[in-house]
Amino acid sequence: MRTQVAIIGSGPSGLLLGQLLTDAGIDNVIMDRVGKDHILSRVRAGVLEEGTVGILEKAGVGERMHREGLPHAGFSLTFDGRDHRIDLFDLTGGKRVMVYGQTELTRDLIEKREASGALTVHDAANVTPCGFEGEQPFITYEKHGVTHRIDCDFIAGCDGFHGASRKAVPAEAIKTYEKIYPFGWLGILAEVPPVHHELIYANHPRGFALCSMRSPTRSRYYVQCSLEDRVEMWSDDRFWDELRRRLPTDHAEAMVTGPSFEKSIAPLRSFVAEPMRFGRLFLVGDAAHIVPPTGAKGLNLAASDVFYLLRGLLEHYQERSDAGLDAYSATALKRVWKAVRFSWHMTTLMHRFPDTGDFGQKIQEAELDYLAQSRAASTAMAENYVGLPY
Repeated sequence: MRTQVAIIGSGPSGLLLGQLLTDAGIDNVIMDRVGKDHILSRVRAGVLEEGTVGILEKAGVGERMHREGLPHAGFSLTFDGRDHRIDLFDLTGGKRVMVYGQTELTRDLIEKREASGALTVHDAANVTPCGFEGEQPFITYEKHGVTHRIDCDFIAGCDGFHGASRKAVPAEAIKTYEKIYPFGWLGILAEVPPVHHELIYANHPRGFALCSMRSPTRSRYYVQCSLEDRVEMWSDDRFWDELRRRLPTDHAEAMVTGPSFEKSIAPLRSFVAEPMRFGRLFLVGDAAHIVPPTGAKGLNLAASDVFYLLRGLLEHYQERSDAGLDAYSATALKRVWKAVRFSWHMTTLMHRFPDTGDFGQKIQEAELDYLAQSRAASTAMAENYVGLPY
């Protein structure tokens, strides 16, 4: 089999790139080691920047997002018993974010691809990118005991942090940067109305908490926990009690509780791989970078990577220019590092670190107080939260 662009990974970034290429008349094949049901079972991010919303609209999957998604013009930071609202709309000149679950976004993209007739190969074992350092890259994979080969012009590695794409790069050709945070997030999903119509980020002596939502009747809540904790240690009652303790009284009293239907603990890390291009192999999204979820940047960074790579591929096929492809890594990494910085900043601002000490704690409290009093500081936070320009 031969195609123009072979895409490894059928998560949001792979599906989005594939749809945009299909719409432009560029042939592509997507392959994934798991099946569609597994992909749709993943519970991930749900805060979309305006730029991400625009790319999804361009791909023709914006209708349900606009019908069922929740536009947010602000969010709250709570600390020291106070509630400080970051007014995104006012501070950024009319910008918002969209709350729309990644699972729903992925479902929309899968349905769009299936309707287009473009090929996706699920349950492909041992996917391996080959020959990308030369002019004739190809991918091999196994299915039903048979080895298959797909020849292509370019390979897009959209297969996440643990995928085959980055692992195929020689160790001496790549440099990685990583920070592991000394805590995790215990998260639950419950069919209860959100405690507030906007997100709440809470800094409390007992640890961080986040109140989010997926719909007017489905809530997503998190509390900072130890890396030694296990899900089995946290009953629903214990979780709700702990969450209430970390919120201001008015929010705690307004909270509606109920049984959770998903509960998990996620470690937090910052990770960047440089460069993001290796010959005719391009890394996209989590294959190249991971951010802690505090700043809601993971999915949005994947979308901006798709934007830059799509632009380069369109120039290659339509204008016979490789300028965009040659610039892909440097251009994408500039935006990646700014988002990594913002996610790190939000994480250090809102969490209690075990080794902070009295001095560090006073600095954190002073920064939060300054943020609440300074329009300039609030504006900087708002500009990063709604998303920096592409």
